[in-house]
Amino acid sequence: MATVWVVLQQREGKLHRMSREAIAAGQRLAAAVGGTAEAVVLGQGVDAAAQEAAGFALGAVRVADHESLAEYTPGATIAVLERVIASHAPAYLLFPHTYQTVDYAPRLAQTIGAGLVPEATGFELADEGLVWTRPILGGKLRARVRTRGEGPVVVSIQSGAFAADAAESGSAPIEPLEVDWGAVSPDREVLGIEEVAGEQVDLSAADAIVAVGRGIGDADKMGIIEDLARALGAEIGASRPVIDNDWLPRDRQIGSSGQTVAPKLYVAVGISGAIQHLVGMKGSGTVVAINKDPGAPIFSVADYGIVGDLHEIVPALTAAIEEAKGT
Repeated sequence: MATVWVVLQQREGKLHRMSREAIAAGQRLAAAVGGTAEAVVLGQGVDAAAQEAAGFALGAVRVADHESLAEYTPGATIAVLERVIASHAPAYLLFPHTYQTVDYAPRLAQTIGAGLVPEATGFELADEGLVWTRPILGGKLRARVRTRGEGPVVVSIQSGAFAADAAESGSAPIEPLEVDWGAVSPDREVLGIEEVAGEQVDLSAADAIVAVGRGIGDADKMGIIEDLARALGAEIGASRPVIDNDWLPRDRQIGSSGQTVAPKLYVAVGISGAIQHLVGMKGSGTVVAINKDPGAPIFSVADYGIVGDLHEIVPALTAAIEEAKGT
């Protein structure tokens, strides 16, 4: 029976949002291949993260807790995973596709002789075996790929490909991993950790986003977007033309060259829906599109579409929301 390991990312004992998405993917994969999904938590002082993971329907939550893992370094992470993979022999290793896993997952795959599927968005069982889908050419196309040979398969799960809310809850036992810690040491010295441009917004953590495009017309017309976002309790995002015109700061950009988001609600205002933008938001829960062009590509991914002048529709929508809220 195949075992699926979901290697979770945590910080200060709290699971990364995308770790829950990876758990959902692992549960679905285990069901498809007739196996069991287990979580792996690495770090120091990770009891809270392990307990959080234990609240999902998993065969086990396996924990490596040691001072060597106090701060993330690829060398120590790979050294631990290499050893526990050898002793437990999972068939699949799933990771959330984050900056951290991009740093070490390919090197781990090379170290253990595993197949590598980066940025997977889905999978299916076919006659030739398990087939994965992943974006190529900046998201313009999707490739269907499968790994060759024996051994484990390392897969990173693209943000938004699997809904975190789809992860099944349950009660999993927490079990320590046996590691020869004498053979594990960080491969670099961490002098400190800083949030890059700490005042910038992390749109990937937002539950609701109002995204604005070129159709807004100019920077001095952003007031109606701010009002709608305030009424919804949402963050403001943007397509690339808005950023290139300096109507909003670059940390607000969503798309293949900006942030990848997966909010529960995504309101696209005046955004035509270029593929580069769709790549960054297609994992959103409910998508509402407002555009004067009925043929705009954004409507192809929208759950609700409103065709018309955004300068009339957005204030009316804001007023209706505020009335419904009694504000």
